[in-house]
Amino acid sequence: MSYQNLLVANEGAIRTLTINRPDQLNALNRATIDELDRALNEAEAEKNVRVLIITGSGAKAFVAGADIKEFAHFSVEEGKALSADGHTKLFDHVERLNKPVIAAVNGFALGGGLELAMSCHFRVASDNAKLGLPEVGLGVIPGYGGTQRLARLVGKGKAMEMIFLGGAGMIKADEALQWGLVNHVVPQDQLLAKCNELAAAIAKNSPTALGAAIRAVNAGYEPGANGLQREIEEFGKCFGTADFKEGTSAFMEKRKAEFQGN
Repeated sequence: MSYQNLLVANEGAIRTLTINRPDQLNALNRATIDELDRALNEAEAEKNVRVLIITGSGAKAFVAGADIKEFAHFSVEEGKALSADGHTKLFDHVERLNKPVIAAVNGFALGGGLELAMSCHFRVASDNAKLGLPEVGLGVIPGYGGTQRLARLVGKGKAMEMIFLGGAGMIKADEALQWGLVNHVVPQDQLLAKCNELAAAIAKNSPTALGAAIRAVNAGYEPGANGLQREIEEFGKCFGTADFKEGTSAFMEKRKAEFQGN
């Protein structure tokens, strides 16, 4: 499948999706969100893809925000629809994908960019990265999950501070690491290498177990869901998979497992 705003590259079991709008600092417009939705569906369906990396083109920005000119004149109902559509097509889609997704945060991750990074399963940042939710300076709030995911990652108080300060609340990579907003910080020229190193290690494990782990962890943050009960269910389901049989057999036979997934 061809894309106008995305670059797709494969290296073994790892697929990298690069948002390619460098002249707009990779800002998320509706066309790009649609393309990411399609790319995620495509990756989910391809058995040989085990781990995804999402990043932005160029050295300046992961994603510098949403494309403001697209919604500057929206009505209340159009604003609600914009948010809901983005949640469904991209942000919730990434979070619930049954394959691990790593955000390679190069440069600015602001507004919708930080929201995209937070929807990924974890984040690696370059040492020049800057992260924030500046929306209140435009008279609006984060609308793609930022009010919820930021608080889960850094705590309610720090999330409130960052959101209330808007652009002045932007933090650098080292502070993001201290707050648990990112998992690793590396020099910019080592960012993709680090992400690929982590992805390669993850890809050696059972695809079915990785998907089960994602669903179990996510359940702990879903309103009305019982995370521990979901863990019990997903744990039990693993026993019926070919990956479980292969993993346990390989362990007892003292060899490396060769997982196929279901």
